[in-house]
Amino acid sequence: MQIPEHQIGFEKMFNTEEQCVEYLMELRWPEGYQCSRCKNKTFWLGNKKRIICSKCEFQTTAIAGTIFEQTNKPLVLWFRAIWWMVAQKNGVSASGLQRILGLGSYKTAWTWLQKLRLLTVAPGREKLHGEVEVDETLVGGVKEGKRGRGSENKSLVVVAVEVLKKGTGRIRLHIVPTASAKNLTEVITAHIDKGSTIITDGWTGYGKIAQKGYEHRVEKLQEKENQEQMLPNAHRVASLLKRWLIGTHQNYVSKNRLQNYLEEFVFRYNRRKSNSRGLLFQRIMEQAVRYNPVKYTEIMNNSITGQK
Repeated sequence: MQIPEHQIGFEKMFNTEEQCVEYLMELRWPEGYQCSRCKNKTFWLGNKKRIICSKCEFQTTAIAGTIFEQTNKPLVLWFRAIWWMVAQKNGVSASGLQRILGLGSYKTAWTWLQKLRLLTVAPGREKLHGEVEVDETLVGGVKEGKRGRGSENKSLVVVAVEVLKKGTGRIRLHIVPTASAKNLTEVITAHIDKGSTIITDGWTGYGKIAQKGYEHRVEKLQEKENQEQMLPNAHRVASLLKRWLIGTHQNYVSKNRLQNYLEEFVFRYNRRKSNSRGLLFQRIMEQAVRYNPVKYTEIMNNSITGQK
């Protein structure tokens, strides 16, 4: 499948609704369209993007059952929103997307970005492995919080970073209510392969890691060393995360939707060395056709059903 290599290439590939529909059909039916009712492979295209089986006349659309279902906006506009999201190094805010695409309301831009952030998490993604630094950081708000109890204005986020011989590998970010042993152990087992070496500070919440099949290495604060020097990779990622939230989103992220923003940051960080914006665009589009339709009310109520 052809992918856009740059902005000009993108504009040529997705300049019309017909081009967008054709691309979605190729993603959904890579072996060719097949009627879900009678398994016939021949069809014709009706108006309003309808795909009509030439045998039983069953009708569907390229966007039915996808993240785009029931949209009243052109696919050309959706595709541009996705391209702009992945093409920009630091992403885009809702107000920025509204301005760039000329959308009539901030609500539309905000809802679109909330849906697109869901697509940054691939189903069955590989866990972190090897040597992994793990620490927590407080995100959001303006007041300092207490480590074990969190803070009324902040969210406690676990940061896990693969440590390589040169630099860092992939990361995971996950919100926890508190830095208790139960919460920290659950995050580690969910995101890191057993047998890996977990590197932490001396916080008591990490005391049960070795019992779960990990090698646990505790870094102790040395003389003339500060907290950042003890777990430098985790602290560097935490610092980049906070700068991203402030720089791109002006730190205007609600606590109940913060995890979606964390997943977008993970997606960007883990693909920071990719030279192909087009490949990132394709990855998001592949997720878009696999994801269940999401309504605005589901986003507001945090009742999203997720992947098929």
